[in-house]
Amino acid sequence: MNKRTLNVAETKCTPLATLLNHLSGQWTLYILCVLDTNGSLRFGELRSKVDGISTKVLTERLRMLKEAEIIHRHHEPTIPPKVSYSLTARGKELSGVLDQLCELASRWYGAEEETAD
Repeated sequence: MNKRTLNVAETKCTPLATLLNHLSGQWTLYILCVLDTNGSLRFGELRSKVDGISTKVLTERLRMLKEAEIIHRHHEPTIPPKVSYSLTARGKELSGVLDQLCELASRWYGAEEETAD
């Protein structure tokens, strides 16, 4: 393979690498699946639906996803403040991919859970 071909391939993969960097952290895809399934959720609701995640990690993931413009953070200056999270248009574009991953996970690992029961 010559240098030119390699550089073209690397250029085509750069956007994918960026996307995977945003999505690859522990819990990230699960958070997106929960928001995709449930719509807008307040922080506490989201934390209760993502069983096992710490407040610190959830906060970090939500900040990262907000910076990537994958989720929207809506803040209402009430007492106490009301903050909710939802998918942006960009985040909603992931919906089909997330559905496919869920189907794949069910095929690969769903039978193991049924066997364990």
